[in-house]
Amino acid sequence: MSDKHSEITQLLGPTVESLGLELLGIEYLPAPGGATLRLYIDVPSAEGDARTVTIEDCEAVSREVSAQLDVADPISGNYTLEVSSPGLDRPLFTPAHFARFLGEQAKVGLKLPQDGRRRLQGTILRVEDGMVVFGLDSAEFVVAADNIDKARLVPDWAALGLAPTKHSPSKGKPGHGTGKSIGKQPSNKPAAGKPHAE
Repeated sequence: MSDKHSEITQLLGPTVESLGLELLGIEYLPAPGGATLRLYIDVPSAEGDARTVTIEDCEAVSREVSAQLDVADPISGNYTLEVSSPGLDRPLFTPAHFARFLGEQAKVGLKLPQDGRRRLQGTILRVEDGMVVFGLDSAEFVVAADNIDKARLVPDWAALGLAPTKHSPSKGKPGHGTGKSIGKQPSNKPAAGKPHAE
């Protein structure tokens, strides 16, 4: 996790928790003309399947976090804030996230190549001593958790009854966008000080 990720996560985590939710992690994507700050929120794991994240939850987090970001100002320049539930292809940010989904398939991108790979898809077998062990090509593939850049679960679309059939062609992934999300357009600072109409 980069310093910017750590700073923003530590800043916003308590705010999200105060709303009865959990900040799973963030994606900070700098780009020319404006960055994107994406927050993934979920209900605390202790609540199990008793409830799920709603659009109202996303809106509440967006309001509170926006105000906090305006005051703390951790991001220079314009950025877009997005608040989302994890969805079926849930992102995995910490070793505890991997441990929660043992036996599931995950798609992983590495910060530094390992055994000639920058990307892999395998079964999460176990998590131990800061390492995540994947079942890959009938063998174990051990990755240091701090070398994982991005990771997501790979849903079993067929088991979920969402696999495309020959009679209903599907554009993109089935179930894509199943996470609830709310976005806030560029925030923080006006671009180049030019006057603009509201």
